[in-house]
Amino acid sequence: MVVVQAVAHRGDPYRHRENTLPSLRSAVRAGADAVEMDVRLTADGVPVLLHDPTLKRLWGGRDTLAEVTADRLPAGIPALRAALAATEGSRALLDLTEPASVAPVLAAVRDAGARERTYYCGEAAAMLAVRDRDPAAEIALTWKTSAAPPPLLLTEVRPRWINTRFGLVTAGLVGWAHGRGLLVAAWTVDTRRVMRRLERLGVDAITTNRIGFLREQLIAEEADGTDGADEFSGPPAAPTRSPAPGARRP
Repeated sequence: MVVVQAVAHRGDPYRHRENTLPSLRSAVRAGADAVEMDVRLTADGVPVLLHDPTLKRLWGGRDTLAEVTADRLPAGIPALRAALAATEGSRALLDLTEPASVAPVLAAVRDAGARERTYYCGEAAAMLAVRDRDPAAEIALTWKTSAAPPPLLLTEVRPRWINTRFGLVTAGLVGWAHGRGLLVAAWTVDTRRVMRRLERLGVDAITTNRIGFLREQLIAEEADGTDGADEFSGPPAAPTRSPAPGARRP
């Protein structure tokens, strides 16, 4: 039986604002095997946690992160070094968008003493940059089409994982990946029905906004195969200034 890893998407966003220290800590307390977080650079090159290129959705204002220095950020946006400290005891999955962020991110991980518990996800350009700078890095190559990644790309990136949308996961994909020594991670899954389908298909990790619920489902399956309730607890936590923003986007 495949042991499915539970990955917390941006922490625990149904309880706390995504990519913040309270959200990360809540995910660790809920039993996350890994906590996924989005990392970008400020204007002065500091790696911080933010999914969007702008501050607007979660923090207000029109500035892009690349226009703001770290000392001018809203207090709730954590530096990567603080995020790594907050997730001690769990693995950290760093989602990187820009190749230019790779060198500062790797340096921050090294300085935090977190290399052994950190791995990286993203599309080809960013992951090629990770591989170029760290031959030993564990990589989850994000793949968004039903076609398999080209063999040359797999050779160059040398991923450990194929990280794909849950709707693209099939028995054929899982068999293809496992036959090549690759693990399969699926994102972003918030319902029991889809969690169970992915378990049956043999995925190795599930990324969710509902980390506590996913852990409950995995424990129930391991214990006796019971379904468990599919209570939907509402949207991810919103900033207090506005209704829930679209925090569930992958």
